[in-house]
Amino acid sequence: MRALVLDADRTLSLRERPKPSAGDECVIRVTAAGICGTDLELLRGYAGFSGVPGHEFVGVVEAAGPGDAAWIGQRVVGEITVGCGRCAACGAAGRGHCSVRTVAGIRGRDGAFAEYLSLPSANLHAVPASLDDVTAVFVEPTAAACRVVEQVKIEPGTRAAVVGAGRLGLLVAQVLRAHGARVTVVVRSESGRSVAAALGLETGSADSARASVARAFDVTVDATGQPDGFAGAVALVRPRGTVVVKSTFHGETPVSLSPVVVDEITIVGSRCGPFPRAIELLDAGRVQVKPLVAGVYPLAQFTEAFDRAARGLKVILTPGR
Repeated sequence: MRALVLDADRTLSLRERPKPSAGDECVIRVTAAGICGTDLELLRGYAGFSGVPGHEFVGVVEAAGPGDAAWIGQRVVGEITVGCGRCAACGAAGRGHCSVRTVAGIRGRDGAFAEYLSLPSANLHAVPASLDDVTAVFVEPTAAACRVVEQVKIEPGTRAAVVGAGRLGLLVAQVLRAHGARVTVVVRSESGRSVAAALGLETGSADSARASVARAFDVTVDATGQPDGFAGAVALVRPRGTVVVKSTFHGETPVSLSPVVVDEITIVGSRCGPFPRAIELLDAGRVQVKPLVAGVYPLAQFTEAFDRAARGLKVILTPGR
């Protein structure tokens, strides 16, 4: 099968790889896969990953192990973390925090920038016919956005600021709005402002927001994918408010802890989330994704696709074409 392979020297190339075979897992023919900020950071050395990247996908199950034949032919998306289910971390926090976990396209497991990938059936979720492939690619990141409302109490009227108007930030903003929050998206560019506005979201510029609404929000979310995003989120949250950290990137974050201590701010790390809720919101149109798509490319045009993704919003690869 054809696959994009990231080598240890951070070189990405298209080559032939063995097609996975059905054993204890389902083999999925990938029809579409999204390039996200984490994939771009892998090219810079994040997580030290080598192999096939890609973790946002939709596809069709073509083969399955014993007991999973019912999945064959189903169109699916998949949770990306595979845990052992036996260690203390699995017992305490679920397989997403397994001590020996693998993560599709990120940690010890090939991902979705290939014609096929494999995952256990426990990770799969059927996709309704009402969701086209491009929309279905957004199930995984929308689930990550939904994780915020599992971790932080959001009520009607909660003042929330999302710092970052990129791929994930605009999904988080829509999810918060769907749960009743009054959301402001803090943008750095006119392009970010225009996309947020197209989604009906209120915006503010990074510089003016710090000056006019510093310490004003109940909840702030760092979705910048940049080292300075955390400081921006801290500057905007009210005393005894909550900062949710969504950014993942290669390198370190400079952190001043004094404001966190003095204002008694709660810091919440946030990662993967509930797929059923994400599918529900996308299917109901309460989270819109088409304005977030910058382009769709066949796998062979991966160089152009990654260049486009590095300049802004979501780029979709279609390995099966």
